[in-house]
Amino acid sequence: MIEFKLKEDSGNYIALNQLLKATQFCESGAMANVFISDGLIQLNGEIEYRKRAKIKRGDIVCFEDKQIQVI
Repeated sequence: MIEFKLKEDSGNYIALNQLLKATQFCESGAMANVFISDGLIQLNGEIEYRKRAKIKRGDIVCFEDKQIQVI
């Protein structure tokens, strides 16, 4: 599991596609958008189709066998 710490000036959230890019799960934002649209990303155990879903502290994002916990 990867822990991703939100920056204090981020408004307490990060968009899902930006998170995938920031953690290097995807090479680009466009690739992240494709993975999200294809239903390959889970947010807190549910498939998430919103590219700009607001990911907040305590959320867990899963992609294949990898997990990101937002702190």
